[in-house]
Amino acid sequence: MSTTNAFIKRHSLSTYFALAFAISWGGVLLVIGGLGGIPGSAAQTDPLFPFVYLAMLAGPSVAGLLLTGLVYGRVGLRDFLSKMLRWKVGARWYAVALLTAPLLVTATLFALSIGSPVFLPGILTTSDKASLLLFGFAVGLGAGFFEELGWTGFAVPGLRLRHGVLGTGLIVGLLWGAWHFLVTLWGSGSSSGALSLALFLFVALFSFLPPYRLLMVWVYDRTESLLVAMLMHASLTASVLILGPLAISGVPLLTYDLVLAAALWIVVAALAVTNRGQLSRQPLRQWAA
Repeated sequence: MSTTNAFIKRHSLSTYFALAFAISWGGVLLVIGGLGGIPGSAAQTDPLFPFVYLAMLAGPSVAGLLLTGLVYGRVGLRDFLSKMLRWKVGARWYAVALLTAPLLVTATLFALSIGSPVFLPGILTTSDKASLLLFGFAVGLGAGFFEELGWTGFAVPGLRLRHGVLGTGLIVGLLWGAWHFLVTLWGSGSSSGALSLALFLFVALFSFLPPYRLLMVWVYDRTESLLVAMLMHASLTASVLILGPLAISGVPLLTYDLVLAAALWIVVAALAVTNRGQLSRQPLRQWAA
Protein backbone atom coordinates (compact mmCIF):
# COMPACT_ATOMS: atom_id res chain seq x y z
CA MET A 1 0.00 0.00 0.00
CA SER A 2 2.84 2.39 0.84
CA THR A 3 4.38 1.71 -2.57
CA THR A 4 1.07 2.51 -4.26
CA ASN A 5 0.66 5.72 -2.27
CA ALA A 6 4.19 6.77 -3.14
CA PHE A 7 3.54 6.15 -6.83
CA ILE A 8 0.30 8.15 -6.72
CA LYS A 9 2.01 11.07 -5.00
CA ARG A 10 4.82 11.09 -7.57
CA HIS A 11 2.39 10.89 -10.47
CA SER A 12 -0.65 12.57 -8.96
CA LEU A 13 -1.73 14.50 -12.06
CA SER A 14 -1.38 11.54 -14.41
CA THR A 15 -3.28 9.42 -11.90
CA TYR A 16 -6.05 12.01 -11.69
CA PHE A 17 -6.55 12.22 -15.45
CA ALA A 18 -6.42 8.43 -15.89
CA LEU A 19 -8.92 7.90 -13.08
CA ALA A 20 -11.29 10.63 -14.30
CA PHE A 21 -11.35 9.12 -17.79
CA ALA A 22 -11.71 5.54 -16.51
CA ILE A 23 -14.63 6.29 -14.18
CA SER A 24 -16.51 8.44 -16.69
CA TRP A 25 -15.97 6.27 -19.75
CA GLY A 26 -16.50 3.04 -17.83
CA GLY A 27 -19.78 4.36 -16.45
CA VAL A 28 -20.93 5.55 -19.87
CA LEU A 29 -20.17 2.18 -21.48
CA LEU A 30 -22.15 0.43 -18.75
CA VAL A 31 -25.13 2.72 -19.35
CA ILE A 32 -25.24 2.49 -23.13
CA GLY A 33 -24.66 -1.27 -23.17
CA GLY A 34 -21.32 -1.57 -24.96
CA LEU A 35 -19.85 -0.40 -28.23
CA GLY A 36 -22.79 -1.67 -30.30
CA GLY A 37 -24.76 1.46 -29.42
CA ILE A 38 -22.19 3.93 -30.74
CA PRO A 39 -23.08 6.21 -32.51
CA GLY A 40 -26.63 6.22 -31.21
CA SER A 41 -29.77 7.59 -32.79
CA ALA A 42 -31.80 10.33 -31.13
CA ALA A 43 -34.32 7.69 -30.06
CA GLN A 44 -31.51 5.87 -28.24
CA THR A 45 -29.62 8.81 -26.75
CA ASP A 46 -32.48 10.94 -25.40
CA PRO A 47 -33.86 8.41 -22.84
CA LEU A 48 -30.37 7.50 -21.60
CA PHE A 49 -29.03 11.05 -21.34
CA PRO A 50 -29.67 11.50 -17.56
CA PHE A 51 -27.77 8.30 -16.76
CA VAL A 52 -24.90 9.08 -19.13
CA TYR A 53 -24.72 12.59 -17.67
CA LEU A 54 -24.36 11.24 -14.13
CA ALA A 55 -21.75 8.70 -15.22
CA MET A 56 -19.68 11.44 -16.84
CA LEU A 57 -19.83 13.70 -13.79
CA ALA A 58 -18.63 10.90 -11.52
CA GLY A 59 -15.18 10.84 -13.13
CA PRO A 60 -13.73 14.29 -12.38
CA SER A 61 -15.53 14.65 -9.05
CA VAL A 62 -14.59 11.29 -7.55
CA ALA A 63 -11.04 11.45 -8.92
CA GLY A 64 -10.54 15.02 -7.68
CA LEU A 65 -11.75 14.39 -4.14
CA LEU A 66 -10.04 11.02 -3.84
CA LEU A 67 -6.66 12.26 -5.08
CA THR A 68 -6.84 15.37 -2.90
CA GLY A 69 -7.32 13.18 0.16
CA LEU A 70 -4.65 10.64 -0.82
CA VAL A 71 -2.01 13.14 -1.89
CA TYR A 72 -2.58 16.10 0.44
CA GLY A 73 -4.51 14.61 3.35
CA ARG A 74 -6.74 16.59 5.71
CA VAL A 75 -4.84 19.82 5.08
CA GLY A 76 -5.55 19.54 1.39
CA LEU A 77 -9.22 18.73 1.93
CA ARG A 78 -9.63 21.72 4.26
CA ASP A 79 -7.97 24.02 1.75
CA PHE A 80 -10.11 22.48 -0.99
CA LEU A 81 -13.25 23.34 0.98
CA SER A 82 -12.06 26.87 1.73
CA LYS A 83 -11.53 27.54 -1.98
CA MET A 84 -14.96 26.16 -2.78
CA LEU A 85 -16.48 28.55 -0.23
CA ARG A 86 -14.37 31.55 -1.27
CA TRP A 87 -16.94 33.98 -2.59
CA LYS A 88 -15.47 37.40 -1.70
CA VAL A 89 -13.58 37.97 -4.95
CA GLY A 90 -15.11 41.15 -6.35
CA ALA A 91 -18.16 41.67 -8.53
CA ARG A 92 -16.12 41.95 -11.75
CA TRP A 93 -14.98 38.35 -11.48
CA TYR A 94 -18.55 37.15 -11.12
CA ALA A 95 -19.41 39.21 -14.18
CA VAL A 96 -16.58 37.59 -16.15
CA ALA A 97 -17.51 34.11 -14.95
CA LEU A 98 -21.24 34.42 -15.63
CA LEU A 99 -21.37 36.63 -18.72
CA THR A 100 -18.45 35.58 -20.93
CA ALA A 101 -20.16 32.50 -22.36
CA PRO A 102 -23.69 33.87 -22.95
CA LEU A 103 -22.42 37.11 -24.49
CA LEU A 104 -20.02 35.37 -26.88
CA VAL A 105 -22.50 32.62 -27.81
CA THR A 106 -25.23 35.20 -28.44
CA ALA A 107 -22.93 37.43 -30.48
CA THR A 108 -21.74 34.46 -32.53
CA LEU A 109 -25.26 33.24 -33.27
CA PHE A 110 -26.70 36.62 -34.17
CA ALA A 111 -23.76 37.30 -36.48
CA LEU A 112 -24.25 33.95 -38.20
CA SER A 113 -28.04 34.32 -38.34
CA ILE A 114 -27.62 37.28 -40.69
CA GLY A 115 -26.77 34.71 -43.33
CA SER A 116 -29.19 31.96 -42.25
CA PRO A 117 -32.06 31.69 -39.73
CA VAL A 118 -30.83 28.21 -38.78
CA PHE A 119 -28.41 29.96 -36.40
CA LEU A 120 -31.08 31.75 -34.37
CA PRO A 121 -30.71 30.99 -30.65
CA GLY A 122 -32.82 28.07 -29.51
CA ILE A 123 -34.47 30.03 -26.71
CA LEU A 124 -35.99 32.31 -29.34
CA THR A 125 -37.32 29.55 -31.59
CA THR A 126 -38.50 26.92 -29.10
CA SER A 127 -42.18 26.66 -28.21
CA ASP A 128 -41.34 25.55 -24.64
CA LYS A 129 -39.00 28.18 -23.25
CA ALA A 130 -39.57 27.27 -19.61
CA SER A 131 -38.49 23.65 -20.07
CA LEU A 132 -35.41 24.65 -22.06
CA LEU A 133 -34.36 27.15 -19.40
CA LEU A 134 -34.91 24.66 -16.58
CA PHE A 135 -33.01 21.93 -18.42
CA GLY A 136 -30.12 24.22 -19.33
CA PHE A 137 -29.69 25.65 -15.83
CA ALA A 138 -30.00 22.24 -14.13
CA VAL A 139 -27.48 20.52 -16.41
CA GLY A 140 -25.18 23.53 -16.31
CA LEU A 141 -25.09 23.75 -12.52
CA GLY A 142 -24.51 20.02 -12.17
CA ALA A 143 -21.67 20.03 -14.69
CA GLY A 144 -20.09 23.13 -13.18
CA PHE A 145 -20.15 21.86 -9.61
CA PHE A 146 -19.12 18.23 -10.08
CA GLU A 147 -16.62 18.57 -12.93
CA GLU A 148 -14.71 21.42 -11.32
CA LEU A 149 -14.18 19.38 -8.17
CA GLY A 150 -11.54 17.71 -10.31
CA TRP A 151 -10.47 19.96 -13.19
CA THR A 152 -10.01 23.14 -11.16
CA GLY A 153 -10.05 21.65 -7.67
CA PHE A 154 -7.16 19.26 -8.27
CA ALA A 155 -5.61 19.43 -11.75
CA VAL A 156 -5.20 23.17 -12.25
CA PRO A 157 -3.32 23.95 -8.99
CA GLY A 158 -0.91 21.08 -9.61
CA LEU A 159 -0.22 22.11 -13.19
CA ARG A 160 0.23 25.77 -12.21
CA LEU A 161 3.25 24.79 -10.14
CA ARG A 162 4.99 23.81 -13.39
CA HIS A 163 3.26 25.85 -16.09
CA GLY A 164 1.84 29.31 -16.64
CA VAL A 165 -1.82 30.07 -17.30
CA LEU A 166 -1.40 29.41 -21.03
CA GLY A 167 0.25 26.01 -20.60
CA THR A 168 -2.13 24.94 -17.85
CA GLY A 169 -5.17 26.10 -19.80
CA LEU A 170 -4.10 24.27 -22.94
CA ILE A 171 -3.26 21.02 -21.13
CA VAL A 172 -6.50 20.92 -19.15
CA GLY A 173 -8.51 22.26 -22.10
CA LEU A 174 -7.29 19.59 -24.50
CA LEU A 175 -7.81 16.81 -21.95
CA TRP A 176 -11.21 18.25 -21.06
CA GLY A 177 -12.12 18.09 -24.73
CA ALA A 178 -10.79 14.53 -25.07
CA TRP A 179 -12.77 13.51 -21.97
CA HIS A 180 -15.97 14.36 -23.90
CA PHE A 181 -14.97 12.04 -26.76
CA LEU A 182 -17.07 9.00 -25.90
CA VAL A 183 -20.27 10.94 -25.24
CA THR A 184 -19.77 13.12 -28.32
CA LEU A 185 -19.16 10.03 -30.44
CA TRP A 186 -22.26 8.41 -28.98
CA GLY A 187 -24.39 11.43 -29.87
CA SER A 188 -22.83 12.05 -33.28
CA GLY A 189 -25.43 9.97 -35.11
CA SER A 190 -27.88 12.87 -35.13
CA SER A 191 -25.46 15.79 -35.16
CA SER A 192 -22.56 15.06 -37.52
CA GLY A 193 -24.73 15.19 -40.64
CA ALA A 194 -22.80 14.72 -43.88
CA LEU A 195 -19.47 15.61 -42.24
CA SER A 196 -16.78 13.00 -41.83
CA LEU A 197 -16.89 11.69 -38.29
CA ALA A 198 -13.21 12.51 -37.68
CA LEU A 199 -13.68 16.16 -38.66
CA PHE A 200 -16.87 16.49 -36.66
CA LEU A 201 -15.27 15.07 -33.52
CA PHE A 202 -12.11 17.14 -33.82
CA VAL A 203 -14.03 20.40 -34.09
CA ALA A 204 -16.60 19.49 -31.44
CA LEU A 205 -13.94 18.52 -28.89
CA PHE A 206 -11.08 20.90 -29.57
CA SER A 207 -12.49 24.11 -31.04
CA PHE A 208 -14.03 26.22 -28.27
CA LEU A 209 -13.34 24.12 -25.16
CA PRO A 210 -9.54 24.78 -24.91
CA PRO A 211 -9.79 28.59 -25.18
CA TYR A 212 -12.69 28.70 -22.72
CA ARG A 213 -10.74 26.55 -20.28
CA LEU A 214 -7.80 28.90 -20.69
CA LEU A 215 -10.05 31.78 -19.65
CA MET A 216 -11.25 29.73 -16.69
CA VAL A 217 -7.68 29.13 -15.57
CA TRP A 218 -6.95 32.85 -15.95
CA VAL A 219 -9.92 33.74 -13.72
CA TYR A 220 -8.94 31.12 -11.16
CA ASP A 221 -5.37 32.43 -11.18
CA ARG A 222 -6.74 35.82 -10.10
CA THR A 223 -9.35 34.65 -7.60
CA GLU A 224 -8.29 31.20 -6.32
CA SER A 225 -12.03 30.61 -5.96
CA LEU A 226 -13.29 27.17 -6.89
CA LEU A 227 -16.82 28.54 -6.56
CA VAL A 228 -16.21 31.09 -9.33
CA ALA A 229 -14.71 28.38 -11.55
CA MET A 230 -17.81 26.25 -11.00
CA LEU A 231 -20.07 29.15 -11.96
CA MET A 232 -18.01 29.89 -15.07
CA HIS A 233 -18.26 26.28 -16.21
CA ALA A 234 -21.99 26.22 -15.45
CA SER A 235 -22.43 29.39 -17.50
CA LEU A 236 -20.86 27.79 -20.59
CA THR A 237 -22.89 24.59 -20.37
CA ALA A 238 -26.15 26.43 -19.74
CA SER A 239 -25.45 28.91 -22.55
CA VAL A 240 -24.74 26.17 -25.09
CA LEU A 241 -27.91 24.29 -24.13
CA ILE A 242 -30.25 27.28 -23.85
CA LEU A 243 -28.95 29.45 -26.66
CA GLY A 244 -27.74 26.75 -29.06
CA PRO A 245 -29.81 26.52 -32.26
CA LEU A 246 -32.37 23.72 -32.25
CA ALA A 247 -31.75 20.70 -34.47
CA ILE A 248 -28.53 22.14 -35.91
CA SER A 249 -26.12 19.58 -37.35
CA GLY A 250 -23.46 19.00 -39.97
CA VAL A 251 -21.80 22.00 -41.61
CA PRO A 252 -23.87 24.65 -39.75
CA LEU A 253 -22.89 23.09 -36.41
CA LEU A 254 -19.22 22.98 -37.44
CA THR A 255 -19.43 26.63 -38.51
CA TYR A 256 -20.99 27.65 -35.21
CA ASP A 257 -18.31 25.85 -33.19
CA LEU A 258 -15.46 27.35 -35.20
CA VAL A 259 -16.76 30.92 -35.07
CA LEU A 260 -17.37 30.64 -31.32
CA ALA A 261 -13.84 29.29 -30.90
CA ALA A 262 -12.44 32.20 -32.92
CA ALA A 263 -14.31 34.66 -30.69
CA LEU A 264 -12.88 33.04 -27.57
CA TRP A 265 -9.33 33.09 -28.94
CA ILE A 266 -9.77 36.79 -29.74
CA VAL A 267 -10.67 37.38 -26.09
CA VAL A 268 -7.60 35.40 -24.99
CA ALA A 269 -5.41 37.44 -27.35
CA ALA A 270 -6.89 40.67 -26.06
CA LEU A 271 -6.11 39.66 -22.48
CA ALA A 272 -2.54 38.78 -23.45
CA VAL A 273 -2.07 42.16 -25.13
CA THR A 274 -3.63 43.99 -22.20
CA ASN A 275 -1.32 42.19 -19.78
CA ARG A 276 1.74 42.65 -22.03
CA GLY A 277 1.87 38.98 -22.95
CA GLN A 278 1.79 37.79 -19.35
CA LEU A 279 -1.42 35.95 -18.50
CA SER A 280 -0.09 34.45 -15.26
CA ARG A 281 -0.10 36.36 -12.03
CA GLN A 282 2.06 34.02 -9.98
CA PRO A 283 2.43 30.28 -9.34
CA LEU A 284 -0.52 29.08 -7.26
CA ARG A 285 0.38 27.60 -3.91
CA GLN A 286 -0.12 23.90 -3.40
CA TRP A 287 -0.84 22.11 -0.17
CA ALA A 288 1.82 20.13 1.62
CA ALA A 289 1.35 16.38 1.55
